[in-house]
Amino acid sequence: MGREEQIEEREVLDSIFPDEINDIDEKSYRITITPDVPQQDAEDVESPTLLLTITYPPSYPDEQPILDLSLPPNAPKFPHLDIATDRDHLLSSLTSTIEENLGMAMIFTLVTVLRENIESLILERVASIQAAKDRIAEEAEAQENAKFHGEKVTRESFLRWREGFRGEMQAKEEEERARRELAEMKGRGAKKEDKLTGRELWEKGLVGKVEEEEDAGVEDGMERSKVA
Repeated sequence: MGREEQIEEREVLDSIFPDEINDIDEKSYRITITPDVPQQDAEDVESPTLLLTITYPPSYPDEQPILDLSLPPNAPKFPHLDIATDRDHLLSSLTSTIEENLGMAMIFTLVTVLRENIESLILERVASIQAAKDRIAEEAEAQENAKFHGEKVTRESFLRWREGFRGEMQAKEEEERARRELAEMKGRGAKKEDKLTGRELWEKGLVGKVEEEEDAGVEDGMERSKVA
C-alpha cells in the first residue's frame, strides 16, 4: 500500500515541478526551491536556490519522509541566508506540518511551507537590517537637528539668563559713564591750559611779547582818539 502511494505521489509531483524535480533513485529525489525575496538598496542579488532531498521510508506516508536541505554545488553566498546554520531550523519548522499530514501524500505541502518559511526568515533579517539603518539615520538626524535648537527654557535657565543679562547691561552702563567722566575731565583740563599764570608765561618766554602786545594796543587806542 505504501509503495503504491509513493509512486502515485511521485507522478503528480512530476506534473507540478517539471523542471525542479530530479530522481536520485527509486525512493529518493530532489526538488529545487527558489524563494521569492525582496531586493534591498537597489542590490541586484539573485534569489537563493536550495535543494530539498526527499527519501521515502518503507511505510510512508504513515511515517514521515526523510528530508535534507542543501545548496547546489558552487552556489553563490546569499547575504540573508546561511544554510549551514539555518538548515536545522528550517527542517524543524516542518515538524507540525508533517504530523498534521501523516497518512496522506504531503511532499507538495512540505515544499510550499518550506518555501514560505525561507521567505519569512529572509524578510525578518532584511527588516532587522533596515530597522538598524533607520535607527542610525534617526539618531544622526536628531543630532543634526540639535545643532539648530537651543537649550530648553525652564524657570531656572531663564533666571540665570536674566541675571547674566542684567550684569552685562550694568557693566556697559558703568563703562559708558566712565567714558563720559573722562571726556569731561579732559575738557576742563583744556580750559585751564588756555589761561596761563604769570609764572607759566615767564617760563614759556611769553612775558615780553604780552607786554608789547598790550603797549601796541594802548598806542593804537591813543591814535584813534587823536584822529577823532
